[in-house]
Amino acid sequence: MATINPVQFIQQVRAEVGKVVWPSRREVLLTTVMVFIMAALTAIFFASVDMLIRLGLNGILGMFG
Repeated sequence: MATINPVQFIQQVRAEVGKVVWPSRREVLLTTVMVFIMAALTAIFFASVDMLIRLGLNGILGMFG
């Protein structure tokens, strides 16, 4: 394994960071809003499924209890 000079390492890191394409403020905002919307939809879906399962189980157990 080749050892690298700390100065060379920092130069390489700076070169790589320069290649990064950073998202715009608008892209970050839109992505954040979409994440919140998807999280809310997922929560609603699982709450609905939970209620349906609970109603079904209560109905079935009510017949035998």
